[in-house]
Amino acid sequence: MSRLAPSLRSAGTVLGVLSAMALVVLDAGVANVALPTIGRALDVTPSKSVLVITAYQAGLVMALLPCGALGERFGFRRVFTVGVATFAAASVFCAAAPSLDWLVAARLVQGIGGAAVMALGVALLRLAVPSGRLGEAIGWNALTVAIASAAAPGLGAIILSQASWPWIFAAPLPLAIMALAATRAMPASPGANAPLDPISMALNAGMFALLILSAEIGAGAPLFAATSFVFAATCLAVLVRREGEKHAPMFPLDLLRAKPFRMSVFASVSCFTAQSAGLLALPFYLQHELQLTPLMTGLYLTPWPMSVAATAVVAGRLSDRVSTSTLCVIGGFGLSVGLMGAAVSALLHQPPALVASIVLCGFGFGLFQTPNNRNMFMSAPPERSGAAGGMQGTARVTGQITGALMMTLLFSLSVVDAPKVGLALAASFALAAGLLSFHPATSPK
Repeated sequence: MSRLAPSLRSAGTVLGVLSAMALVVLDAGVANVALPTIGRALDVTPSKSVLVITAYQAGLVMALLPCGALGERFGFRRVFTVGVATFAAASVFCAAAPSLDWLVAARLVQGIGGAAVMALGVALLRLAVPSGRLGEAIGWNALTVAIASAAAPGLGAIILSQASWPWIFAAPLPLAIMALAATRAMPASPGANAPLDPISMALNAGMFALLILSAEIGAGAPLFAATSFVFAATCLAVLVRREGEKHAPMFPLDLLRAKPFRMSVFASVSCFTAQSAGLLALPFYLQHELQLTPLMTGLYLTPWPMSVAATAVVAGRLSDRVSTSTLCVIGGFGLSVGLMGAAVSALLHQPPALVASIVLCGFGFGLFQTPNNRNMFMSAPPERSGAAGGMQGTARVTGQITGALMMTLLFSLSVVDAPKVGLALAASFALAAGLLSFHPATSPK
């Protein structure tokens, strides 16, 4: 490994990380499209088929911080490789699933493997790429995620039109092979001697599992949901108390004490809440009020990820040269204006203005995400990149879940014009993300 030229090692690391990230994003996207088909094939109700998605999200969010800790303990490359291999093996089990229970269990394991990819991908980029080009590398990562997100629905539809649903999980496996081959070129990071804490890992997993449970049953069993939420809060309190005295805690309290890192995390949660709520509100407006077909709805929404893709690499290069705070503020405000514009366009029934607002949403999100992630990682010591990656992924998933819960609440309360109200609320979260990003000490280094 040491004989590889630095440029070759850097290229191999970027290839491996981007391949693995595309694998994880594509698999999640095509699974969403396949839910109705899977439900019919396995003879289960739509509500039960949603467990295929919930199980993956649960595995992902429960394992992000532990995977970061494992990466710091045993080396980023080693844990990343195990994560890709786990994801690939679980994909095979998904494709071979004879029942919903089998499929849900395999999806849970997939989420755990995906967590290692999300938590340690940027940490590996930080090892392989000069600090002056880290923003550009994160931009390529964001570009890959945006393109994979945009391509997933169409790819899923093509696969289902030509083959049975198990191929949804088998088709992306060449990306796993490519990522595993590229891991041989990745730089090895020395592991730490700090012992692992299984109790903290269990508390972390229990906290997120109980939060997801309370969200899933909130409408039908509010008392039980409230009880689950209380137990989740208790797990968090015990976890914080247990981790507080550690030098390198799994739950990165040491990093959160630094204002730039802490504010970047809060801003990330706010931004992903806005994105999630907006992308959930818009399809309901387009299909229910404008009476568009699912195909036309998809065409209306496609400019969002395409705008993110067009902006991500430029934002990455800019973040290596100018203040990340400035870029994040502009991006957050752009996303907020785009979401508010979408709400007003929906109110006035102006589809052309709605498309322009959707483009602005993608531009704002792309301009915010890459600089914010760069600032988060540069605010953490290199040896704590695993914890930073775990926290970055946790902030992302937390925001996505919060946005989904906000829209679920609006619909369950039968709020008049719920999609428009949701877009307006999403705009306020995006504005908060911009305001939270307004802090010093974010110039590139």
